[in-house]
Amino acid sequence: MDLLKLCEKYFNTTNLYEVLGISENASEKEVKKAYHKLSLKVHPDRVKDDHKVEATEKFKVLGGVHAILNDKEKRRLYDTTKSVDDENNVIEDRDWTVYWRLLFKKITEEDIRAYEKEYIGSEEERNDLKNAYLTCKGDMDYIVDQVQFARSEHEPRLRGILTEMIEQGEIPSYKIFTHEPARKRQRRHAKENREAKEAEQLKAELNLDAGENSLELMIQKKQEARTKDMDSFLNNLAAKYGGEKAKKGSKRKMPSNKQETGQKKRKK
Repeated sequence: MDLLKLCEKYFNTTNLYEVLGISENASEKEVKKAYHKLSLKVHPDRVKDDHKVEATEKFKVLGGVHAILNDKEKRRLYDTTKSVDDENNVIEDRDWTVYWRLLFKKITEEDIRAYEKEYIGSEEERNDLKNAYLTCKGDMDYIVDQVQFARSEHEPRLRGILTEMIEQGEIPSYKIFTHEPARKRQRRHAKENREAKEAEQLKAELNLDAGENSLELMIQKKQEARTKDMDSFLNNLAAKYGGEKAKKGSKRKMPSNKQETGQKKRKK
């Protein structure tokens, strides 16, 4: 499928500028900034597993769009003809993750804090909040999991925005939202506190500050720990159900006479 059709499929437009949300007069810097912002939202390494397939495709499309608008000759051709030369812009044959990393530096905690400051209170946050609310029909567990930076400290503000939307008839009212059980809310906050403590503990173990590689190292460490846990789990299964330990040691326990007699009676 060619790039313009993919743009229509994943971004509901065949206009490359509309995909990035910029004007046709956007500067090279504005093109790069828009691409960076959108690609962060669909980067395959930054979405949940059940969203990875679609996010990966969107990520490829965004890379293709940027590759054209960032090239003076290709951009001039597109501006003139509103078409692209797909033979020289084959999306599937390019590693867009490498392309992305060559363009942008590694993300630091300072970068995330700056983005958080820009995002909170923005129209983008409001739209994300609305979409999450409608998707889960008011379940705050889902909302805080999907909306960026939706920590417990922000819940009163987010609830206020949603309540205003309900009052204005912009979104329907759901009981799970308007009358959320206290225990449900407490469990959510407890989970957040646990995850925050784990993150701080991991930073302390790695002796990390807010440096350039801190996030990358934390993610890497977490993945290594999960791999070790899985290996240990699989080893235990192997030992229990025919693995190395089972072969060396345990013998199958023979049933007693009473058990044999009972089994024969049941067969009869």
